[in-house]
Amino acid sequence: MSAEAADRVAAVGSSRPSTPLQTSWFEFLLDGSLLEKHLQKSNPDPLPVQLIIQFLEQASKPSVNEQNQVQPPADNRRNRTLKLLALKVAAHMKWDLEVLEKGLTIPVLNMLLNELLCVSKVPPGVKHVDLDLSTLPPTTAMAVIIYNRWAIRTIVLSSFPEKQTKPGPHQMNIIVQQEKEMTENILTVLKEQAADSISVLEGALRLKKDFYVHTMRTLDLLAADAAANGETESSTAGLRISTDELHCQVHYDLGCIFFQQGCTDQPAFEKAREHFRQTKELFKKLDSTVHVHLDEKRLAGYWNACKALTGDCDPSDSLIRAHNHQAVIESFIKDNVTRSLPNHFRRSVLREFMYKVQQGEAGLDEVCHKLCVCNAIRDALEGDVLSVRFQQLLLKPSKRMVDFILEVCTRSLEKDRPSETSRRNMANFMKTLCESLEDLSLVFVVSSHKLFMELLREEERKVLVEQMRKRSATINLSAKPLPSFYDIPASASVNIGQLEQQLILSLEPRRIRQILIELHGMAERPFWRVNSKWEVPPDYINVILSIKDNLTKDLVYILMAKGLHCISIKDFAHARQLFSACLELVTEFSPKLRQVMLNEMLLLEVRAHETMAAEGSKERPPPDLVSRVRGYLEMRIHDLPLRQVVGEECVAFMLNWRENDYLTLQVPPSLVMNNPYIKLGQLLASTCKELPGPKESRRTAKELWDVVVQICSMSIQHKRNSEGRVGLIKQRESSMGILHRSKFITFIKKLREPLVLTTLISLFVRLHSIVRDDIVNEVTAEHLSIWPSSLPNIQAVDVEAVAVTVKELVSYALTLNPNNQSWLITQADIYFVTNQYSAALNLYLQAGAVCSDFFTKAVPPDVYTDQVLKRMIKCCSMMNCHTQVAVLCQFLREVDYMTAFKALQEQNSHDAMDSFYDYIWDVTILEYLTHIHHKRGETEKRQIAIKAIGQTELNTSNPEEVLQLAAQKRKKRFLQAMAKLYF
Repeated sequence: MSAEAADRVAAVGSSRPSTPLQTSWFEFLLDGSLLEKHLQKSNPDPLPVQLIIQFLEQASKPSVNEQNQVQPPADNRRNRTLKLLALKVAAHMKWDLEVLEKGLTIPVLNMLLNELLCVSKVPPGVKHVDLDLSTLPPTTAMAVIIYNRWAIRTIVLSSFPEKQTKPGPHQMNIIVQQEKEMTENILTVLKEQAADSISVLEGALRLKKDFYVHTMRTLDLLAADAAANGETESSTAGLRISTDELHCQVHYDLGCIFFQQGCTDQPAFEKAREHFRQTKELFKKLDSTVHVHLDEKRLAGYWNACKALTGDCDPSDSLIRAHNHQAVIESFIKDNVTRSLPNHFRRSVLREFMYKVQQGEAGLDEVCHKLCVCNAIRDALEGDVLSVRFQQLLLKPSKRMVDFILEVCTRSLEKDRPSETSRRNMANFMKTLCESLEDLSLVFVVSSHKLFMELLREEERKVLVEQMRKRSATINLSAKPLPSFYDIPASASVNIGQLEQQLILSLEPRRIRQILIELHGMAERPFWRVNSKWEVPPDYINVILSIKDNLTKDLVYILMAKGLHCISIKDFAHARQLFSACLELVTEFSPKLRQVMLNEMLLLEVRAHETMAAEGSKERPPPDLVSRVRGYLEMRIHDLPLRQVVGEECVAFMLNWRENDYLTLQVPPSLVMNNPYIKLGQLLASTCKELPGPKESRRTAKELWDVVVQICSMSIQHKRNSEGRVGLIKQRESSMGILHRSKFITFIKKLREPLVLTTLISLFVRLHSIVRDDIVNEVTAEHLSIWPSSLPNIQAVDVEAVAVTVKELVSYALTLNPNNQSWLITQADIYFVTNQYSAALNLYLQAGAVCSDFFTKAVPPDVYTDQVLKRMIKCCSMMNCHTQVAVLCQFLREVDYMTAFKALQEQNSHDAMDSFYDYIWDVTILEYLTHIHHKRGETEKRQIAIKAIGQTELNTSNPEEVLQLAAQKRKKRFLQAMAKLYF
């Protein structure tokens, strides 16, 4: 026992001998075996979680050096041992996050798990999502899994409402506030990395091996440096956790985070439901749940909520488990009348049976076929497009199958009085069935059926049978178009011109398909040419026009063209419908076109989100969209037509949402080399990250500078003229840079992140100043110091292109934010150096107005610098507004009397002259005005000047504060008056 402990025993022994003493934290440092003995007690005091807090609190205490300066915690043996003791306590608790979360605050648990990552030798500086868990030592992989489980659990727990704590003593409130700030900072980081944590855990679910986590023994071995023999890294070191146990827990944690995300992202509920389903199945399967810590009631609540929110039932419920397949079929036929089961549930039942067939379970093929028929008839009754699976079933039908189809049709209509809609939809289905059958004998079976006779008029029946007979004689089965297009019959009730007009106007995919089928029944020609306004990107034309089936070709072309048109007019809802239909169509026969449509749908979502942002939405894009953008940028598929605009807008999207870490650190180098937009994006992201930054951080800025200079340069060719002299020929829009200037401008106009635009404006302003070489009339902007001050080959730069670009860039930036005072000053400077003085003064005044609440406050001196004020003075002077010049001369740090007096001497002034005298506070200027008017004999104006000078607040004997207040009041009123004149 230590001396301090002995003293405590002596001090309290006589008064309360039966009360066990609390063991102090430092005693565990002195006795290595004490911790294990302490933790084995039935009621240890302090409790395990309290020990963790004490150990980490002592290990993280800052030290004070000889100069009384606070230093970070020292990395010494004492502190390392304390951290190890904290880890050993957590290991004794079997890393039960539920218990740890209840007993430890977020900052403490964050410190503990980061220490676990450290001792487990997780590679530092590498994102967890970039680690391959299968190649890591078992305890290392488990440390990564534990940390990321905690990360998403903490995000979920933080979303629950908390009880407000009552205010305590002042000192305690400060500590609570500091801890709250730390917690918020940690939560911010965890939420930013949520998508990565989810990816890590999804990767863990793909591992099909047992896992091992650190125990007190393996941690002791690490401390003793016994890992040299590889024991702590071997496959059997540590506490074994079975695959099913870990997967069960991870599925539960993922279900919770997806459920939480479902509030803002409806599809996340589907993912949550699937993870909870897996949790339930694994939990039932486990013999032992030592390492699975979940509340079964809570799981049941989550499960029921997911089913309610997704409108789904569990496809593994009793309907299938009963193994009474005929009962399933019967229930589906009855449901065609009642329509109580959701369609997606019916499809999931069919998928489950098909999965069993794939697993080799015998005797289920016919059940699958019958369920497919039931679902197709349900779709037909609701007016939906028939599934491709059903169309494939009709390629090789048997009489038995056709009989079953007719039986289900008969039983699916209401017995008493079926609705007119049901009758019409069923009639259309019967027509479709006849059109899809190649065997005339089977067509006769359908056409002679009682239901067929009841639903179709005699004329319709005769026309249909005759069409089938003719088609059977002329069309070979191998030349048959895709079967999915036989779901809607042709009708000759309208002429081709009317149908083409409907085709042009319709935005409903099913209606477009129906019209095309009817048109192809009347004439064989390319209907994608009906409207010259239908345009498909040239990159895709060859792929689409190579589709052999004419109907499919027309449909793909028109759906894509209409979808692109909808995007251009920002009708994203219809664009999604059209593209989804097109994707479903091409998936059946062309992997290449499928990827094309996925790319176009990505562009659609990017533009939709960017449009929302441009309209004022602050909502960040969902992690799924960011992941899809990354996937597109990294995609490498041979012989796939790619539209440049997709990559361009994906890079702009990443810059606009400040995904700078990805662009600077994670983009594969090969992409940077091959894709000019990614190269630009990386350089812009790197430069923005380093602003303002020290001098050594300007290397990236120099790289960006070189790239932009090349874009704005012209290729120079030497050519001998008729006199034999060699001259220079400059060729604009050369391919010297990574992009043509026009494409570069187009890319810039997709950016809206203020810092990125400020950086580009700064770059072009500097470049503009260098190529103009006019020191007096330079344009100003922020961060000019990071760019080079000279150009080695200035002759190659297209001066006109630079001037046009800087004007376009600043004008575009101001359309996004007309109240950015830095951009306003830059735009004003551009007008000033091009002698557009009225426009320049207007913008200088706007810049002052936006940062002073329309001049109700003083304009900051870093906005109205002496240079800006002198330019405003020159603008007024050039417009012959000489009294305004005199007033503005007072605004300078040192009043410019010479300019003011010279201006007041001018008699041809285009401003209101004496009406501005009330805004002059400088007595010297007012005295000069009095003298000038007296000299000219202008009595009235002299009296106005004398009245202004006689105001008591301008008395030079007043305290400095009074004089300053008088000056500020007149400044504000003058600027407001100027704004009324020039705005």
